[in-house]
Amino acid sequence: MRTAIERFIEYLRVERNASPLTLKSYEEDLIALVLYLEEVEDRPVKIVEVTTLSLRRFIAQLQEAGYAKSTISRKLACLRSFFRFAVREGWIEANIAKPLRNPRAGRKLPHFLSAEEIAKILEIPPSTTSSGLRDRAILETMYSSGLRVSELVGLGLEDIDFPAGLIRVRGKGRKERLSPLGSYAQKALKKWIAKRKPDPKAGKDHTSAVFLNRFGRRLTSRSVGRMLEKYLKQCGLDQRTSPHTLRHSFATHLLDRGADIRSVQELLGHKSLITTQIYTHVSTTRLREVYETAHPRAG
Repeated sequence: MRTAIERFIEYLRVERNASPLTLKSYEEDLIALVLYLEEVEDRPVKIVEVTTLSLRRFIAQLQEAGYAKSTISRKLACLRSFFRFAVREGWIEANIAKPLRNPRAGRKLPHFLSAEEIAKILEIPPSTTSSGLRDRAILETMYSSGLRVSELVGLGLEDIDFPAGLIRVRGKGRKERLSPLGSYAQKALKKWIAKRKPDPKAGKDHTSAVFLNRFGRRLTSRSVGRMLEKYLKQCGLDQRTSPHTLRHSFATHLLDRGADIRSVQELLGHKSLITTQIYTHVSTTRLREVYETAHPRAG
């Protein structure tokens, strides 16, 4: 079965032009299935021996382990794609993953920070060190433009247009969009770029990156998460806060101040308006809380 997985990953890479992140994710999901099956059977398992029932048991174990519904849905998509490929290659007769249904996702409102909390965390990084200038530029840019972490670390110097106040963003599915860059973010970026020192031995992918680590190479998403966690502890904000919280806050604050939902959808790079609409629920919930607290005849 491991050979079949290798063939599938190669197919995704060559024929489907899948991103490195997708390839890594799919391979990890499929290897997890193999390890589960080998543990149950106590021997190597051939692809023709896998059944819909064994897949259901694998998914049930993930649910018992506390995996998020969205994560399980992603793993199911991987399984369907893999076994569809197996049918195409003639290894099995039918897609045994096709009958599996995604778990129903509960509607969870995104966590966001108030404007005051945003200001608090933006002021934390020191302006006296190179890393402090970089971190402030990261936080200002994420909040100013509503970027995903992957979009932020993927930025190149050529993507920034300071005169126009815009950045070119490569989002999900490699789709490009232009995002506005506020004056505070522009100032922070200019200060950081003046100090950044790329590793001259690194390839162009690293030397052209906007955000670099201490070795002069492109910063990773994980490093951004660790950086934010450090500043959260310093300013005592909600530990639920993640890099994505700045994106949630960006959207919520725009809607709170009267931006129309279609514009917010474009700024966030959402394919579907339904995805953006969850932020209107946040704004409505806040309005109701304010009303019920302040209005004498609300309750």
